[in-house]
Parts: sequence; C-alpha cells; structure tokens
Amino acid sequence: MRYFKALLLTEGAHGMVSQVEGLAKALKLDFNHCFVNLKKPWRYFPINLVPVSKSVIDGKIPDQIENQILISCGKNSIISSLFLKRNNKNLFNIHIQNPKVNFSNFDLIVAPEHDQIKGSNVLSTFGALHYITKQEIENSSNFFSKYNLSEKDKIVSLILGGPNRYYDFNEIDLGNIFLSIRDHFLNKGFKLILVRSRRTPDNIIDFAKKFFLNSAVIIDFVSKEFYLSALKLSKTIIVTCDSTSMISECAITQKPIFVAKMKAKRRNNRFEYFLNSFREKGIIKFLGENTDNWSYPELDETKRIARIIKERLN
Repeated sequence: MRYFKALLLTEGAHGMVSQVEGLAKALKLDFNHCFVNLKKPWRYFPINLVPVSKSVIDGKIPDQIENQILISCGKNSIISSLFLKRNNKNLFNIHIQNPKVNFSNFDLIVAPEHDQIKGSNVLSTFGALHYITKQEIENSSNFFSKYNLSEKDKIVSLILGGPNRYYDFNEIDLGNIFLSIRDHFLNKGFKLILVRSRRTPDNIIDFAKKFFLNSAVIIDFVSKEFYLSALKLSKTIIVTCDSTSMISECAITQKPIFVAKMKAKRRNNRFEYFLNSFREKGIIKFLGENTDNWSYPELDETKRIARIIKERLN
C-alpha cells in the first residue's frame, strides 16, 4: 500500500479512541488524532438536522488535508468529517458505527453487525474494532509482580466500565456482581484483579475496596499497562455488560469471558443482539453460569477489516 497519513476524529471516549486508533495502527498509518464535539445546542440535535458548517464544530480541525485518510467514530465527529470531505476532494473518509446520515457521504462505513445496516460501502464487523493486539498482550510486562502474582496463579480479572444511557452502575448491581465473584471464583481458589476504566465512578472503587478488603488487587487508577498485564495473567476474565468495546477487546485473548449483567434503565436491542451473538459463538457466558474452562477461535476483526481497506486503497 502506498504511503498515507491519517486524521482521526473522535470526542475522546475510550471506546471510540480504541476503534479509530486500532484501525489506523492495523493499516500501518501515521496519524494525528483530533478531539471534536458539536457546540451547544447542536450536540443535542439529531445529526441529520445539524448544518455541515465549521461554525457548529467544537474543537480544532485543519482546513486543508492533502492525500490523507480520515477515520471518524461517534455522532459528534460526523459533521467534522463531512465538512473536511466537502473541502478536500482527495480525502478518503471512513466512519466507524452507523452514521445515521446518507451513507454516500462516506467512502467506507465500518459498522458492527449489531448495528444491522447494509450498503455497498458498508463493512460489517463481529463486535467492535479496537486497538488491543494479541502480541501486545503477550509482550506486556507483569505489573502485578509486586503483588506476588504471576501466570502460575489462578487469576480472574474483573474489568469495570461505567454509567451510560442504559446502566446506572449503582452499588446494588455491583454488590450482586461482587457476591457472585466471591461465590464462583474466590471461594474456589481464584485470586482477583480489578481494573477500572475512565468511566468507572470513584464510589464504586471505594465500595469494591470495602467489599473485598484484602482478597483482591484493586487498581484504582486508569492504566493501559495494568490492563494489558491483567489480560495476560488471567485464566478467566469478567467484564461488565455496559461496553461492547471492552468485551471485544477481551475476546482477542481467546480466554473464557464472563459478562456481568446489570439491571438496564431501558431496553437496548443493539446490546442484546451483540451479547447473544457472542454467546452463540461460544465467546462469552454470563456471570453465574458454570465456570468450566472453554476457548474459541481468534477474533481479530480490526486486522481483517484493515486487509479489506488496504485492497480498496490500492
């Protein structure tokens, strides 16, 4: 593939950053990442009602881009992508997720199957793209050695997300998850690692410390190094149900994944489709189901999609 540079556009949420940077790295592109949003009140409007104008964009974007690829993700990056495409004829723009505007505005759309969209320029993925690679996990250092943990230990890791439109992340739901982990893992000789994300509320971390006392290693700060190390050391992984990105990232390990479900504030058909499809493929079980070990074929949709895009760019 001839040399390209990429401009990445997101509002900065972890799942979006993981997807655009993961795809750019898989394409072996040098990139700049601009964090953009929409000014008020436009960010609250349906995206098809927002004017394609620089005046509504909250964040700095370049005026001119020559022979570049643009990769955007999330609703609030769409207007920036359309504005730059309009003013740069050679720009090849890719949007990740359902843009909910006319698909012809983009050269390519990469959307998960659970978005259930189709089109001549749509590439469907099983789960979400992300920036974690299996090699990166295997090459990661053991940041838990100071806690006397190694791959020889029977380790289960809990990866915590955070509140969104569908889940409150309250102490009642988390208390039930912690009780299930104690009953199904700690009482069976597992050692627990708990890793937080940027969205994890501090009060939930404090609650976890009180609940588990000295029976868990709790990383109370955000760290990709500790995250990768936890994925490497774990025999089993538990992920809260609020994030398709985190579940997809963990699936690259080919290790057993339990999804910790919480009571939803509202129904989300996309989440249910995603979870059911991953369960049918034998990738996940729900926390509380039997803990027999299992494995599944490697899932690296970022690498697969990158191969298809390279062919199109050539």
